[in-house]
Amino acid sequence: MIDRPKYLKQLIENKENGFPKVITGIRRCGKSSLLKDIYYEYLLSIGVSKKNIIIIELDSIENTKYHDPFELNDYVLNKCKDDSMHYVFIDEIQLVDTIINPIYTNGKHIIAGKEDKDVVGFVEVVLGLSRKKNIDLYVTGSNSKMLSSDIVTEFRDKATNIHMYPLSFEEFYNYKGGYKTETFEEFLKYGGMPLAVLKNNEQDKKEYLINLFETTYYKDILEHNHLNKTESLDELCCILSNECGHLINSEKIANTYKTKKRENIDKETVTRYINFFVDAFILAPVERYDVKGKNRIGALRKYYFIDNGLRNAKLNFSSIDEGQMLENLVYNELIYNGYTVNVGVYDKVEKNRENVSVKKMYEIDFLAKKGNREYYIQVSTDLSSEETKNRELKPYISLRDQIQKIVVINRPIDETRDSNGFTIIGIVDFVLRFIK
Repeated sequence: MIDRPKYLKQLIENKENGFPKVITGIRRCGKSSLLKDIYYEYLLSIGVSKKNIIIIELDSIENTKYHDPFELNDYVLNKCKDDSMHYVFIDEIQLVDTIINPIYTNGKHIIAGKEDKDVVGFVEVVLGLSRKKNIDLYVTGSNSKMLSSDIVTEFRDKATNIHMYPLSFEEFYNYKGGYKTETFEEFLKYGGMPLAVLKNNEQDKKEYLINLFETTYYKDILEHNHLNKTESLDELCCILSNECGHLINSEKIANTYKTKKRENIDKETVTRYINFFVDAFILAPVERYDVKGKNRIGALRKYYFIDNGLRNAKLNFSSIDEGQMLENLVYNELIYNGYTVNVGVYDKVEKNRENVSVKKMYEIDFLAKKGNREYYIQVSTDLSSEETKNRELKPYISLRDQIQKIVVINRPIDETRDSNGFTIIGIVDFVLRFIK
């Protein structure tokens, strides 16, 4: 079993807080295992009786009757009749049917249509059960309905949302062990999806991650957004994989479809498709921030994959760029560790080769903030060549403020300072120590 201490801590901190705990996150990131294995063992360790832990797996055939919201509600209440605290885990909560309020159907339980308004579904069950003083409720879900990024709004802000990510490098390394540099190279390429991590060889990891898109993620997105085909969606995902860490222009992508794929897809459709991936937690958007003007700017954003292995799977693990992989990983590690992240930009007027004053925009990979900690971060595969070093450091040279300036490189080096006072640090030290 792979330990997930961050999320276990969140569950413990919110135990018996009077709200349902709704565990969200990308499919297959370990939500069910967190509850049914890790948290279950914790509850037993503090003296909770097994009979007071009720686990309902709605995807089991023997539990199909509980897809009816009233049947599920009655079952839980019957299991929690005494006054002692009961810990109720409902897995795959999205399988609960939405039915028309039986008041309007002579008591019959009839599946609701899209246009029906007065309905009863899993939201009503969860909110109702969570109001019972002897029930501490935890729910997970694994399809598009529960993956929606606004799921807590569905619960009318009366829920505690615990959002899970794939394994961080710290979690990955604590499980795998070995030499940090070698372990990191595996993580950089194949990421931290738990079932991929548990695979014993590279080919099995590749096949699992590639199939995960086809059999799970696309299926969810098509179902949730009522789409009929995957070709355009798949092609867009491949483009975004290639453009990871670059500013995304929907109009430019739409033109690529027209010229290369002979498909007439407008920029609004491209934007809508991108948002499907964001809403399913596959992609994360990152806005630009003017570090001098202190404001967010422009509609263009960068998009990073929630996991390196998933990003590389869309490229079939061929011709994958080390710099893009490294940048994607740094973004995810910053988010996992509680930082808010933007792309840093600023304008500067300078002379060109013809000695004419021109405005030039400089870009810094990340501006990361957490409490009173604030960093500029440039990500580079190596600084051994003078050309690369000058390119990576130039945005810092022109920026004279007090924010700590860091260059993260994919080399096993100790943290040092260069002649400008900029911090140079190896990626493993950065993610395991520096940003903690």
